[in-house]
Amino acid sequence: MKRSAFILPVVVVALALALSSLFIVDEREKVLVLQFGQVKQVREEPGIGFKLPLIQEVVSYDGRILGLQTQPFEVTPLDDRRLVVDAFARWRITDVVRFREAVGVEGERGAQGRLERIVTPAIREVLGSVPSGAVLSDDRTALMNRIRDLARRDALTLGIDVIDVRLTRTDLPEQNLAATFARMRAEREREAADEIARGEEAAQRVRASADRTVVELVSEARRQSEIIRGEADAERNVIYAEAFGRDPEFFAFTRSLTSYERALRGENSTMVLRPDSEFFNYLRSDQGAAAAPAAGPGGDDQISAAPPAEPGAPAEPAVAGPAAQLAPLATE
Repeated sequence: MKRSAFILPVVVVALALALSSLFIVDEREKVLVLQFGQVKQVREEPGIGFKLPLIQEVVSYDGRILGLQTQPFEVTPLDDRRLVVDAFARWRITDVVRFREAVGVEGERGAQGRLERIVTPAIREVLGSVPSGAVLSDDRTALMNRIRDLARRDALTLGIDVIDVRLTRTDLPEQNLAATFARMRAEREREAADEIARGEEAAQRVRASADRTVVELVSEARRQSEIIRGEADAERNVIYAEAFGRDPEFFAFTRSLTSYERALRGENSTMVLRPDSEFFNYLRSDQGAAAAPAAGPGGDDQISAAPPAEPGAPAEPAVAGPAAQLAPLATE
């Protein structure tokens, strides 16, 4: 009984020491085995490791890619326009021994602060060498690559590799937004006024050209119409002359009938004429050859006078129709 009571505590203590000498390395971690603050072993592969119990200790660090969000700060680009900038950096531990020597017991928390003090000056240096238009544009990948390279060079002393740096915000300060907006609005209004002036000028040129074209086309059309009208009048006069030359009596007769039709059109059935008026020569006499033409080729409503009757000649017989109705009413 005494022996078993002695062995059991020894076994328990040995088992505890054996378990404390074992440690597990996760695939997401990097492990250092320290002895009195000095690095004795580095384990980056996952698995089971061994250490001296009570003498050595195990310190693990995250081996994954970590992120850093910087605080907003102001930068002054090349054209002296202040900008409020913040960035996001992705980094990871590449040299765990150097990382331990640089940050000590602070670990990832201390590395975040030191890395921010590296990234912020790099952003100021790069953005201070370019105008604000390049910073505010959508295509600023080259600037972010330059910031990453500068930060990576300085972060190697910490055992850290800066994988990427991205500018998440590049805005104007609140106190400058109103002035900047007013300036941009004035510039846009000036450009709009210039465009309107150029448009008005172009419209005046087009309008003047169109008016000149209209005048030219109308003038040419009128000239052509006058030429065609003159040629038509000349042809008509030639036709009239030829017709009159062939049979003057028939031409005078048809013109007289046309004059009668126009004079007695509609309700105009009463006329006041001299008894010996020449207007109804063709209605009072059947001597068409002796009667003068009722209307010449040059007029529509004029009737040529007929030669007077010989003394002692019998009176012309009465003619039925409008002449018979008009003869009793004819007075001087």
